[in-house]
Amino acid sequence: MSAARQIDVERVVCRFSELTDPGARGFTIGTGDWPLRGFIVRVRDAVRGYVNHCPHAGHSLDLIPHRFLTHDGALILCGSHGALFDKLSGYCIAGPCAGQNLRAIPVKLEGGFVMLADEVDVGALMRSIDAI
Repeated sequence: MSAARQIDVERVVCRFSELTDPGARGFTIGTGDWPLRGFIVRVRDAVRGYVNHCPHAGHSLDLIPHRFLTHDGALILCGSHGALFDKLSGYCIAGPCAGQNLRAIPVKLEGGFVMLADEVDVGALMRSIDAI
């Protein structure tokens, strides 16, 4: 009998079933003054993760909590300046940061959960954002 792999609950973002298609939601992982603030986007059976940080203004994309998508769900929307980003790549296609990218956070699906990928170092990722 093989041992079941345990889920690292500190890396869990949410249950995959909690995301509509299309859908998005924000998350915070870590403690202290600078936890990782990100969001995930569902596109059919795929999930992408991004740092919740506008490349133009440096603030959160969601002025209303968890509202990251345009009304039709086709694109990621910066609620402050109206920049539009591709959901699968994070590439800005319109707005004040056109041509720039959101910073990706590798995520994975495991046991019905959306989780940070094993290679994500939360502290290093946040330090790199602080340096921007």
